[in-house]
Amino acid sequence: MKILSRTAFLVNLVMFCGVSAAIAAPAIPVASIARVFGQISASPSLASPSMILIDRTSGEIVFQKDATSLRKPASILKLLSTTAALQYLDPNYRYVTRISKGANPRSLVLSGNLDPWMTGSYFEATKYHRAWLQYLVNRSVADLRAEETTPVHNVSIQYSGLYASDIQFLKRAFVAAGVAPKIHELSANVVDSVAGVEIAKVTSPPVSEMVKFALTWSDNLLAERLARAAAHSVGYPMDDAGVAQTIGKLLTDLQVDQSGLAIHDGSGLSKEDRVTAKLIADLLLKIRGDEKFAAVFQGLPVSGKTGTLESRYVTTAPQAVGLIHAKTGTLDGTVSLAGYVESGAHEYIFVAIADHIRKGTAAADQARNTIDRMLGKITAPLEIAKQN
Repeated sequence: MKILSRTAFLVNLVMFCGVSAAIAAPAIPVASIARVFGQISASPSLASPSMILIDRTSGEIVFQKDATSLRKPASILKLLSTTAALQYLDPNYRYVTRISKGANPRSLVLSGNLDPWMTGSYFEATKYHRAWLQYLVNRSVADLRAEETTPVHNVSIQYSGLYASDIQFLKRAFVAAGVAPKIHELSANVVDSVAGVEIAKVTSPPVSEMVKFALTWSDNLLAERLARAAAHSVGYPMDDAGVAQTIGKLLTDLQVDQSGLAIHDGSGLSKEDRVTAKLIADLLLKIRGDEKFAAVFQGLPVSGKTGTLESRYVTTAPQAVGLIHAKTGTLDGTVSLAGYVESGAHEYIFVAIADHIRKGTAAADQARNTIDRMLGKITAPLEIAKQN
């Protein structure tokens, strides 16, 4: 016997009845949202949060509470970093890192361009298909040994376009393989001219796919590197100051008010970062529907289904499963959430920053549950049209 999916069953039921019906009606009429949200936002578990809810179609602010106060964003700051990456990098660009034979025996040339996707972790490389440094090491050591009649105990490596942490990994990996490396940096315009026959290469996915991954799984290192790559692209330093300049330029270019903005990293790990809920909401309103920034929406975790929201809403607000696309944020003493909420024919933009809560897992869980239940009050799928 064929079992219909829940959606198919409901559609068939509506067709049978011949009347208009909705899968679920909004739990709160639009006119009552501000009152109900006001009551829930006053919960002690949120400790006087900053919040805003905007109707995406009209741009109307439906609810706000201290929306222009400066708060610690935690990982919702990644919305700024990833948007900057899409603004100033080619979303289709794929980074390539090569290792080749050098001009002299027992010499190698490593040519990269600061690939944000690079990792030394076997787990990340195998589970997430990250560009793996160890692969380059393994292939080059095997090549050296195949060409030598005596054991290879040392190698000279010239490189360009790798992060300092990646070079440190390379040193350890070669030593672990029994080969002592002497590593020298070259300028990017020279390194390719001294490279010989290619031994191996690793290629990253497009920048847009990196953006999605950074948001879905809240990858701190990847977000940092994407922000620095964006800074480099517009001519700023690849450091915290350059990232701050880049995000400031982004908001200026998009005509988003950045009053009070303070950026100290690209991931949101710094407790010195400051944003307003309204700034984040205005950014989300500006980029929604713009194909250039489609990867941001596509990468946002989905309530009860994907990424850092996979286990949320399932018990706290099951009616909201699949209807919220939002970036999570967590620091000790801070819980945040920002994204889009489906409510029948409406789509709302929502930002909540609770950065005055008690420290500890229990307080963070209580704050998350309160935010989830609040959003669950307005989530509802689109109505099913009348069937004839």
